[in-house]
Amino acid sequence: MSSTPLSAGDYIAAKCSKCAQETNHTIVAMVEDTPVKVKCNICSSEHKFRKPAAAKKPAVAKKPATRRAKADPLAAERQKWQDLESSFNSNAALAYSMEQTYKLRALINHPTFGLGQVQVLTGTRKMQVLFADGAKVLRCG
Repeated sequence: MSSTPLSAGDYIAAKCSKCAQETNHTIVAMVEDTPVKVKCNICSSEHKFRKPAAAKKPAVAKKPATRRAKADPLAAERQKWQDLESSFNSNAALAYSMEQTYKLRALINHPTFGLGQVQVLTGTRKMQVLFADGAKVLRCG
């Protein structure tokens, strides 16, 4: 910063409220040694003096803490599927339909998810089915 004191009519960098940028301004009013009102040299709007934003320091990459191996949240479902899969008779699986009703432990064949077993009948018209890639809630009649 220069050693000469600021006064009305001097140029100063400030944030313009109309331009929404840091631009050069002309000081219009001062209180003691502090500019209080400035005029933007770009858009000619007069407003309170707003200091320009300080230069941000570059972000420093933090070293990651030693990560513990996270347990797979679907591991239990996958294990349960592997245990049940050997007992399935895929020929006896019912084709899935949203209008059809199913019983608990019924084997269904879904066009997207494949072979699955009804695990829970939740509320009306919903069921939880265990597939190879995890449990899904499906609509049923």
